[in-house]
Amino acid sequence: MKKKKLNLKDLKAHSENEHSHDDGHNHGSEPNNFKAYIPAIVSFTMLIAGIALDYFNVTFFKDWIRIIWYGIAYIPVGFPVVKEGWKSITKGDVFTEFFLMSIATIGAFIIGEYPEGVAVMLFYAVGELFQNAAVNRAKGNIKALLDVRPKEANVFREGDYKSVSPEDVNIGEKIQIRVGEKIPLDGVLLSEKASLNTAALTGESKPDSIQKEAKVYAGSINLESVIEVEVTNKFEDSSIARILDLVQNATARKSKTELFIRQFARIYTPIVVFLAIGVTFIPYFFVDDYVFRDWLYRALIFLVISCPCALVISIPLGYFGGLGAASKNGILFKGASFLDAMTKINTLVMDKTGTVTKGVFKIKEVKAIGWEEAEFMKYLMAMEEQSTHPIAKAILDYKAEGEDFEAQDVSEIAGKGLKGIVNGKTVLVGNKALMTTNNINVPSETVSIVESIVLVAIDNQFAGYVVIADELKEDAKETIVNLQKVGIKNIMMLSGDKDSITQQVAKELNIKSAKGGLLPEDKLNEVETLKKNPENKIAFIGDGINDAPVLAASNVGIAMGGLGSDVAIETADVIIQTDQPSKVVRAIKISRSTRKIVWQNIILAFGVKVIVLILGAGGLATMWEAVFADVGVALLAILNAVRLQKMTWD
Repeated sequence: MKKKKLNLKDLKAHSENEHSHDDGHNHGSEPNNFKAYIPAIVSFTMLIAGIALDYFNVTFFKDWIRIIWYGIAYIPVGFPVVKEGWKSITKGDVFTEFFLMSIATIGAFIIGEYPEGVAVMLFYAVGELFQNAAVNRAKGNIKALLDVRPKEANVFREGDYKSVSPEDVNIGEKIQIRVGEKIPLDGVLLSEKASLNTAALTGESKPDSIQKEAKVYAGSINLESVIEVEVTNKFEDSSIARILDLVQNATARKSKTELFIRQFARIYTPIVVFLAIGVTFIPYFFVDDYVFRDWLYRALIFLVISCPCALVISIPLGYFGGLGAASKNGILFKGASFLDAMTKINTLVMDKTGTVTKGVFKIKEVKAIGWEEAEFMKYLMAMEEQSTHPIAKAILDYKAEGEDFEAQDVSEIAGKGLKGIVNGKTVLVGNKALMTTNNINVPSETVSIVESIVLVAIDNQFAGYVVIADELKEDAKETIVNLQKVGIKNIMMLSGDKDSITQQVAKELNIKSAKGGLLPEDKLNEVETLKKNPENKIAFIGDGINDAPVLAASNVGIAMGGLGSDVAIETADVIIQTDQPSKVVRAIKISRSTRKIVWQNIILAFGVKVIVLILGAGGLATMWEAVFADVGVALLAILNAVRLQKMTWD
């Protein structure tokens, strides 16, 4: 079978569809979409009006008028639930909360308890609206832009460069990329040299300096001068398209976490239904004056009292409290199901660049040999002022007292470094190849340095070196310690950066398992291998385009939302707005607290329900006492859920 080409519109629609259904039942409400609230408002208004008419015993409000009135009130909130229950039945999934609520509320109508039937469905609709509001508020803070392609390519045609869509460029054509622009298509460099930021594709923190005829990849950013590239792949075969294709396939393979209420309903609903059937038929064998209609009536009352309306509002409200608490802490969950999923995580896989490191070059070490450090740095800075390379910018951030030096006759030696005159002295700045070419001995200690290193010689004598490295985030070390404290023992680092650098960062953070030099598909394969063990529940933290496939494939994908790529943010299930890895620990704690609150609400609601059922069976509880008991439980559950907003997780 021929593989379907990637269609980005389809991918975006697919992504939106995945997220819109992650809680199992979504009325499709959007933030600021008033239409979503109309059904609940209509039902609520008619219910209150009907109760008032009943209370004041209005003459015309009798018989069929009363039935029709409450029937109309029931439809806006009840029909979606009945429809959902029927759809579940046709799929072979009978015992859902939708089925129980449907038969209980229809039963309420059969025995004449019309307000009760409407009230149960209204409670559920309000609970769903609360949850959807929280989810949509989180989504409203997430960048929706999925298409990361450059919108145009400057292609050479008919003696001039013309702006066209990247999809319209053919293999073999020449394109031009200005400074700061993304390369739109894979190709071969025609210019003499280029400096490219490939972090989004590979995770490599150091800009890639390449020479003529080297391969370049779509999605890389041109850093220094205008370059020309000969196209070697159509857009749909480019590196960006390949990554998005991986995202699409990984998302399709990912099963959504089932919200706890679904699991609970599968146990609770059949018990209640079979008990109701028992109430109807079992007395036939023990009661002399058995009348089927009377016992059916009692069974319907039993079903109405059994209907977990307090549960169906208190559980979503518990999750609503958790989503709100997370948002206050700079953590956005894209659905309540991911709060549940986060409680089960036992394996954490993380990217390096931009996740535990800042993704910004800083001077890590200055080693001057035979010179004062400040004077040595002035020679180096004078040379680097002639360069626009990111490493040069990191060196120029050094603060040296006194008057700056000035470089003259600076020339670039391709692939090696710079040569010039500073204060009448010949200065060489570059890599080991530059030193070797000029017969300058380099200390053996520099060989073991894995980070970027700038070597300096002054008047043909080795003068020292500067180590440039990507800094660890301030909270990176405490994050690893705290993850282990909350029970996440299996921690792994996967990076597109050099393996030597990845291993060094992992060692600093006390991470036992780490792999570097990985392509996006390599990262995906590593996570898929971990997933083969069903006991592994995996969360992945990343920020780049290259992390998107793994974010999609993990049980919970966590993206850095501040500096993260749009694709990573859109693909992830959880967004860390502040880019602090320590927030992942907080997200786990909030999830566990939320689940604890939900369990408390379930026990409270279920406990009260059992008491009312016993009283009802003894004739001591009427239908409305059951309703008010549920309302009271729901209010207590709301107060309990609100506690999440006041909690702290240090």
